[in-house]
Amino acid sequence: MSKKIVIAHRGASGYLPEHTLQAKAMAYAMNVDFIEQDLVLSKDDVPIVIHDIYLDDVTDVAKIFPERKRSDNRYYVIDFTFDELKTLQVSERFNPKTGKQVYSNRFPVWHGDFKLHSLQEEIELIQGLNTSTGKNIGIYPEIKAPEFHQKENKNLTEIVLKVLSDYGYKTKKDNCILQCFNAKELERIRKELKSKLFLVQLMEFKEETKQLVHFATYADGIGPWYRQILSEKEGDKFTFTTLVDDAHELGLKVHPYTFRADDLAEFSSFKEMMQTLLIDANVDGAFTDFPDKVIAFLRK
Repeated sequence: MSKKIVIAHRGASGYLPEHTLQAKAMAYAMNVDFIEQDLVLSKDDVPIVIHDIYLDDVTDVAKIFPERKRSDNRYYVIDFTFDELKTLQVSERFNPKTGKQVYSNRFPVWHGDFKLHSLQEEIELIQGLNTSTGKNIGIYPEIKAPEFHQKENKNLTEIVLKVLSDYGYKTKKDNCILQCFNAKELERIRKELKSKLFLVQLMEFKEETKQLVHFATYADGIGPWYRQILSEKEGDKFTFTTLVDDAHELGLKVHPYTFRADDLAEFSSFKEMMQTLLIDANVDGAFTDFPDKVIAFLRK
């Protein structure tokens, strides 16, 4: 994995509702290296591809099953069977309190016909396309909220590892990268569950940057929030923290998230963001909602 890899973050989610099979097919056609799957369990233990444990910010669950919310007024994937989840309409992400679309220039909210799907269905789409096109595009699943699942007496991780194994994803050679924010769980995947997959430790907090030596005892890479790589901006140039160099010294790959052309924060343009992080900071890959733009940039 020496070239810089492009990971379709929730599919081609800058163009189609995130984690829909349509967004995955579009990302596939863009020739990405990996397509991401966030995973949460249904009531009947089917791994569902959805960004969060909640349903009410990407589906019409509040309309279809109004009585099924919990005391916090949220609707949880884990409270619905796979068949029930299949009846929901998926939309571009919106604020469940206001109904307002999160990214206003993306696919219009409540347009089109999109559904939830299982990890198995997505793997079959990607593997089927690998067969019919001759490409070999990989998968990049994420174990979501393992501690929440454990509290609900659900073995999300074990179920996901079994599905991956059933579809031939068992070792670092098998074009599957498994990721998780929960360090205890990712370490457990390596040491207790004896997984031989390529593992990436996701990071979001500053104090985690001090734990790289420990991460390197079980993980093959890190997935930091891109801001953990940036130090300051002096004139039109950014300076960097030591995170990328420190990780590389420990043999860890670095795949920061999330490159969004419509959410630039401190960058003047998407091109500047890509140049700064991919080239100047020398990361090994990127999670992006706009895979075509990152691929075009790297080709140049």
